[in-house]
Amino acid sequence: MAAIIRLIKRGSSVSYAARSFSSHAPLRKERNVQWVFLGCPGVGKGTYASRLCSLLGVPHIATGDLVRHELSSNGPLASQLSEIVNQGKLVSDEIIISLLSKRLADEEAKGESGFILDGFPRTIKQAEILEGVTDIDLVVNLKLQEEALLAKCLGRRICNQCGGNFNVASINIKGENGLPGMVMAPLLPPAHCMSKLVTRADDTETVVKERLRIYNEKSRPVEEFYRSRGKLLEFDLPGGIPESWPKLLQALNLDDYEEKQSAAA
Repeated sequence: MAAIIRLIKRGSSVSYAARSFSSHAPLRKERNVQWVFLGCPGVGKGTYASRLCSLLGVPHIATGDLVRHELSSNGPLASQLSEIVNQGKLVSDEIIISLLSKRLADEEAKGESGFILDGFPRTIKQAEILEGVTDIDLVVNLKLQEEALLAKCLGRRICNQCGGNFNVASINIKGENGLPGMVMAPLLPPAHCMSKLVTRADDTETVVKERLRIYNEKSRPVEEFYRSRGKLLEFDLPGGIPESWPKLLQALNLDDYEEKQSAAA
């Protein structure tokens, strides 16, 4: 049965309660949000999920970061993951679920509640497995023009000292064929990071285009999976962070929440 998701704002916390369409169904116990962020590689899932996690006080669980952590740790899966990532292929369900299960167990052991998943699920099989182990309140599907996506991916840089994520691409797309124009300023690092920027090994044009092809083929059905359950929120990014962040908060009914948090700080 489909669910009605109700956002509850109290003091400095945000929680969710879910109720079936039946007026006689009991309201479930309130808890912190459990959201999923979907979207093509490079659309900005990590950026916006991280900002929302800071705002709501819940863990940000990015499967891409889990994979990179495993690669850098020289763990038992490192060699296998290196080959998969460098070829632009999707990591198998078994590997992702193994990494994610360990992270969720670690968070539970710390007493943390709620989460925003970034980069998972990517397949129907993963979505079904996730549905069997936890309740997802909302799935935010970020969308961006493919031309802008490609430019963003090729412009990504990481500071090899502080680990900060930046983007050197300056995007200016003219509106045509019914699509609106778009301007996105680069997200440049502070001066002390400028000389320490590196490019991810998998951020080449060939690999990025392959990732987008695979996403369109295998991951888009996940959008329909959640759409059919009434949990999907489609959000077209109108530009960079300054243009998109306020509109995303408004779409999530959190625009006044950020103002209250700032006032209380």
